[in-house]
Amino acid sequence: MAEQALGAPIEAARIETMYRNDCRGAWTLVVLLWAVILFVLIMTWPYIPDTRIAVITAIGAAAILIFNTASIRAMVKHYEEDKEFIYSLDIEHLDAMRQRGRI
Repeated sequence: MAEQALGAPIEAARIETMYRNDCRGAWTLVVLLWAVILFVLIMTWPYIPDTRIAVITAIGAAAILIFNTASIRAMVKHYEEDKEFIYSLDIEHLDAMRQRGRI
């Protein structure tokens, strides 16, 4: 195939494409998480009768958003550091599945 004949430049481009798609997907999910958590917080806020419970709810929501955002950031950083290893394996397995007719 063309990928195998051309070698490294094609694989590097495929790695970069896969990495960018994963980053885009990860950050899209983070944005959606923020939107959902804030929406739920805003919509339920008027129904929270006690100020202490409202504060605890806000702190919980903030903790979820901060820790999840930080974990996605760490994951993306790890993917960037090891993208050749991570995505080379993915490409190798995807190509093998294509050759066997499984994709």
